[in-house]
Parts: sequence; C-alpha cells; structure tokens
Amino acid sequence: MPSDKHQVELDIPIEVIWDFIRDADNWAPLVPGYIFHETTNDRQIIWEFKSDLGIVKKKVTLLIDFKEWNEPNKVSFELKRKNEKYIGEGSVEVRALNKNKTRITAFLEINASGAIGSLANSLFKTNIPKSAEEAAAAISFKLEEFNKK
Repeated sequence: MPSDKHQVELDIPIEVIWDFIRDADNWAPLVPGYIFHETTNDRQIIWEFKSDLGIVKKKVTLLIDFKEWNEPNKVSFELKRKNEKYIGEGSVEVRALNKNKTRITAFLEINASGAIGSLANSLFKTNIPKSAEEAAAAISFKLEEFNKK
C-alpha cells in the first residue's frame, strides 16, 4: 500500500496547534485539490477534492472517520469512499519538544481497488509524498499566522 510519513517542527506551543487542529475549517482547505468539506458530526468529515495523478484526474469524495482523538497527542482516522469500503488510514501525532516548540508527524496510507486500483496505487507512490509536502508547507504557514492572533 502506498504511504508516506511527514514530520515538521514548528516554533509554536502545542496548545496553539491543537486549537488549530480541532477545527477542520482551519486545515481542510489547505490540502492540495481541495474543493469542499462538511463536518457531519464530531467523528466524521465529508471531504471533496480533485485528484490529479497525472493521467488520472477526477473528483473524489471521501468520508474521514476519526477512530482516535487523544488530545493533545494523537488523532487517527480511516478513509472511505462513499458507498465503498475502507481505502486508507492515517494519523497526526503532536509532541511538545519544549514550551514553544512542537513536532507534528503525519502518516497516510492508501490502497486503491477496483478497475484502476493497481495503476492508481503506483501513481499514489509518487504523488502522496508530493502532496504531503505541499499540505505540510501550507498548514505550517497557516499555523504561523494562527499563532500570531
């Protein structure tokens, strides 16, 4: 299964990062290809984005089910497509390195199935790390702004 683990250290207190993470409106629009999201309850988000895997481009709607929410340390989730079974999972772990410095580690694993599953998985291998870096940069920038409030 294609996966990626990305880590960033920020000069921001852990409390500020959790204030940001708590609200999907802060971070969901920062993920590459974002179109729309809706929080259906405190354990699920519907997320729509445009997937661009080079030769494969399409609109994707995912259900993000939060499996674990252990503030201020870890959030884990499962990804599903509407009317389909599990396609992936991920987590975000947050660790205070000191009073004003925090390490964020994000992990994502996806396994496409169906008619183009093997092609999509091979494309995911190169695109997941690229998208993770873009998302991490955008979220880090937004967190810096959020911290200045």
